[in-house]
This record gives sequence, C-alpha cells and structure tokens, in this order.
Amino acid sequence: MSPLDVLLRLVERFHLVARQLRVRHGERSTLTMEDEYDVQDLLHSLLKIQFDDIRQEEWAPSYAGRSSRMDFLLKDQGIVIEVKKTRQGLEEKEVGEQLIVDITKYRIHPDCRTLVCFVYDPECRIGNPIGLQSDLEKQSSEKLKVVVRIVPP
Repeated sequence: MSPLDVLLRLVERFHLVARQLRVRHGERSTLTMEDEYDVQDLLHSLLKIQFDDIRQEEWAPSYAGRSSRMDFLLKDQGIVIEVKKTRQGLEEKEVGEQLIVDITKYRIHPDCRTLVCFVYDPECRIGNPIGLQSDLEKQSSEKLKVVVRIVPP
C-alpha cells in the first residue's frame, strides 16, 4: 500500500477507534473527541503506527496577509493533513470555506504534493458529505492533489 493509502485507511477507521476508546474496563476515564485538538491528538497517535517523521504545526505560507500552521506534515511523503471537527458554528458551509482557503494556501507550499482534508463529523452536521468531498477534490491541480475524507461517512 502507498503511504497515502495507509493514511486514508487510518482516517477512514478513525471513528471506530474513537468509539472503542469510550468502552473502558472498570469505567476508567478516556480520551473523548470534544474538539479539534482531541481529534488531532488521537490522529497523531495513530499516525505514529505507520509514519516516522510527523511534523506537527509547521508554519504554512501566508495567505491574504495571515500566516498559519498546518496540522501535520509527512515531509518524506509530501503529504499535509488538515483536520477539522464539526460543531455548532462549524458546519458544512464553514468547513467548505475554511478548506478552500487551506487548499489555496497549500498549493504553494514546497513540501505539499498531496493535501488530505480530514473532517471528523460524529454528529453528522454535514448534510451532503459526498457533495462537499467531490466539490473540494475538484480543486486538485498538477501541483496539488486534494483528498477529502468526511468521517463517519
């Protein structure tokens, strides 16, 4: 399997892992997916199973006069991972708008040949996940392949 295929398998099974973490022996406390940072923490742990050089919060090129940090960079593979978690106020329209900005920003990043947009949507706030995924993946170009996964499907 290619590194992208391995990454997509981890992302696509993320919800299963998050659900399993809620089932603990003796009702012990666990990691819950309350916000985007929780999602990043669990994803970072899962990435360590398959990848050695995982760069977290690397600076991204400025866009519209603002600098930002990418969530994860797999430098050797040329893959950037951008993580979003839906919530009230961050639903389909807002996620789409934010990811369009991210796609534009990463198109000029020298280490990014593939952008994987991972949207964790456990409450199913995105009404048409296939449509959003398709629209965003059409932003792919010769320089940047865009792959979107909205989980659970």
